[in-house]
Amino acid sequence: MAAPGGGPFIGGRQVTPQEMEARMTEEAKKHGLTLEQFKQLQMIQQKRLEAEAAKAGMTPQQFIAMQQQRLQEEAAKAGMSPQQFLAMKQQEAIQAQRQAAQQAQQQGQQSQSPDANGQPPQPQPGQPQLQKIDLNKPVEPKPDALAVAKFLRSQDLKLRTCIFDGQRKEMFKVKRAFRVLQSDAYKKAREKDPLLPPVTNDVEARNAVQLLPLNMLALRVGKKDDEHAGHNHKKPKRVKGLWDVKIEGQQEFEPMMHYMWIYEVPSIKTRVYSILALLAVFTVVLFPLWPMFMRQGVWYLSVGAMGLLGAFFAMAIFRLILFCVTVFAVPPGLWLFPNLFEDVGFFDSFKPVWGWQETKKKKKSKKGGDGSAIAAGQQAVEKASQDVPTSNMNGGAIASGSEPTASTGGALTTKRHAAPMVEDADDD
Repeated sequence: MAAPGGGPFIGGRQVTPQEMEARMTEEAKKHGLTLEQFKQLQMIQQKRLEAEAAKAGMTPQQFIAMQQQRLQEEAAKAGMSPQQFLAMKQQEAIQAQRQAAQQAQQQGQQSQSPDANGQPPQPQPGQPQLQKIDLNKPVEPKPDALAVAKFLRSQDLKLRTCIFDGQRKEMFKVKRAFRVLQSDAYKKAREKDPLLPPVTNDVEARNAVQLLPLNMLALRVGKKDDEHAGHNHKKPKRVKGLWDVKIEGQQEFEPMMHYMWIYEVPSIKTRVYSILALLAVFTVVLFPLWPMFMRQGVWYLSVGAMGLLGAFFAMAIFRLILFCVTVFAVPPGLWLFPNLFEDVGFFDSFKPVWGWQETKKKKKSKKGGDGSAIAAGQQAVEKASQDVPTSNMNGGAIASGSEPTASTGGALTTKRHAAPMVEDADDD
């Protein structure tokens, strides 16, 4: 408690600001820190305490009381007094801060090392920071990081679907996150949620996005290299526009880079399906209490489902027998419902009703038919251009090899520079 115009009461007496400053200086010297570093450490601890208290739904005083109780229990387990245990924990925190400061200083020295011309690189404003993330280390997301992730999840970031480790994930561009964090919607959301960090420029927007990879809520990804390049075996099917991605080692924040969401927000549809699943389980458990007409209806449905399943297996066996007979009688063989086991929709599996077995030669001719025809046309054009004279002794017109004349019989109409069109499969 503080008196008007004075400092707080410690030990039953009022402490002046000069005495508080002297005590803080002594504590900082004990731990080998300057007064500014000690004050900064206390501010960080205070903010962390308020955030943890808000996360637990308590006031800071209640949270401190709970922490003191836990401290006494842990100190009793370690065989120490609460003061000794607290001093040990403070020393560990200060050592961790020193190590972090040393690492930051080493990284700064490396970034300021001279380049090839012997001149140190000049730091540019807004230069992206690099973050190395340990993917195997479990991380508990902080409240401010969760608040940023929830806000970005609620906005339209023009998400794209990608494939990571065989699973479908969503990714977004960094520039869209920057744009949303500097919008009016973020200012309104920050008035309602004080955990959201302030964002007024690009640097603060980058610091807010930086919370996502540090708390394992979103990670930077890049397009995975083709592992089957140069191999002769069959390549897996690839859907155009659907990236197969990998996590990048350096978590940078350039505007055109992509970040993949690790944090998943349960949607309303998922919640509705969960409730329906619980109701279905509850209904099945109450089967003995069902009326007789419901029991009979379930019995008829089960018999009908078994009949459909049996008919499906019978059809699969019959189509195999039919193919084995026709592959010798009328090669290359006839399939009933050729798309039955293909990766298509339910109704497309039964279209067409029948079809001939496709041979390898036919498949190759479909793929390379257009290219081979154009290549043959080019060879014919080049041969015809060699036969046509390039000049006339009587002063006639000069004939070019790129445009065949009527002397070739009119059968050759392909231009010399025609080339097969190649679709660009690369994405933006």
